[in-house]
Order: sequence, then C-alpha cells, then structure tokens
Amino acid sequence: MIRAKISKVLIYTVLILGSLASIFPFFWLIRSSLMSTAQIFQLPPIWIPKPFIFSNYLEPFKILPFAKYYINSAVIVSSVLVGVLISSSLSAYSFARLKWKWRDRVFYIILSSMMLPYAVTMIPTFIGWNALGLVNTYSPLIIPAYFGGGAFNVFLVRQFLLSIPKELDEAAYIDGASKLKIFIKIILPLSKSALIVVGIFTFVNTWNDFLAPLIYLNSEHRFTLALGLFQFRGMYSAQWNVLMAASTLVLLPNIIVFIIGQKYILQGIALTGIKA
Repeated sequence: MIRAKISKVLIYTVLILGSLASIFPFFWLIRSSLMSTAQIFQLPPIWIPKPFIFSNYLEPFKILPFAKYYINSAVIVSSVLVGVLISSSLSAYSFARLKWKWRDRVFYIILSSMMLPYAVTMIPTFIGWNALGLVNTYSPLIIPAYFGGGAFNVFLVRQFLLSIPKELDEAAYIDGASKLKIFIKIILPLSKSALIVVGIFTFVNTWNDFLAPLIYLNSEHRFTLALGLFQFRGMYSAQWNVLMAASTLVLLPNIIVFIIGQKYILQGIALTGIKA
C-alpha cells in the first residue's frame, strides 16, 4: 500500500514537472509580448509585466499587412481541410470496407510513401508545378489535399473504420443501400472522432507550414502568416516585444482549435487501431 502511494506520488511529480517544462516557453512568450524590450532582458527577470502593454499586439498590423496574411492562411487551411477530409475518408473507406484486387498491396505502397522525406520529393514536385505554370499560386498548396489526403490520414481513418462492425454494412445492403449511401449515412457519422482528429492535425500542420509556402509563393500579397512572421523577424528583430506579440497572434488559432478538439483527439486515438 505504501509502495503504491509512493509510486503514485512519483508519477504525478514527473507529470507535473513535465507539464511545467512544456508550459514555460508559452508563458514566457505571452509574458514577453506584454512588456517593453528593456523589461524582457532585465535581470533578475520580471515574471509579471508592469505595466501590461497590450498595444504591442497592434504593432504587427501597422508594420506589415498581418490581416491579409491571416486571410491568406485561412483560405489555404480551409481549402486543405475540405480536401483532406473528403479524400482521406473516401480512401480509407475503400481500403477498410470494400474488396478489390491488390487492395492491401496498394495500401502498403501508400504507407511506404511515408518513409520518403519531403526533401526527396521537393525538387521534382516543384519542377512539375512550375511546368504547369502554377508557381506563385495557392494551387500547389491546396490541390494535393484532394488526391488521397495524406498517407498518415488514410491510415488513421482506415484503422478506425476497421473497428466498426461490418454487419452494419450488410444490413444496409439488404435494405438496398448503395456503397456511397452507406458511406454517407453510416460510416461518416460513426467516424466523426477520427475525422476530427485528422482535421485538427491537418489544421495545425497547414497553419504552421513554412517550407511549402516559401517554395511556391513569391508575391508578398500572397504570403501566409508563417512567411509574414519570418519577414517580420528579418525586418524588426530588435523589437522583441512586438515580435513576441506577432508570434502569439500566429499561435492563437492553434491553441483555440486544440482546446475545442482535445477530447476528440483522445477519443479518436484511443479508438483507432482497436482492430488491425
């Protein structure tokens, strides 16, 4: 009994320390965004801003077209989300519920594509988009989402669909439902948790993506928030308080999405892979 209590105390201690270590950088970011530059570097450090300088959050919009960058990122993310959710769910449904020749082999080939680092495919992919004349447009950032939705997303949703009893499909077939109707009326409602997890991961990855917009976007009016923040840092690296405020503005949507969807992340990951 005593050993169990000691073990429990140690586990919670490690978890609390790990949580504090994870939260501290975010706390430091918020704290610095509400200070002057002199206060940020003052020793010993000031933990609570005195006074709170909320005007730092207005400066990025005055220095650069941050509102335009927000709109650009929102357009890309929303378009990618629609494409990923549609294509990954359809692909996963095909791999999990339908029977066709070489199904498993094709699935394993798709999984093997996850082994390729982005750097390997970056140059040939760029050459292809450039030949189509679509560089400096949002097409290279959006269109791929409508063709498969990503190997990891397909894998995640497929594993979730395997846990749904196939008797539901058979009952629907007996009632005269088509494969598409079964997918829309039965599979999609039951796979809500997995699709929300895919949506959250897609949102975070697309919103924070820096390399792909850097490669394909040349015009400043098309920049995303990640590129805008990088440009801001290059121009105003001395104004650390304003840079921290700009970084917080970029990070804020991720935090909101995570807070709203955290329970679905736990549900989706817990239920995925119940049946291999």
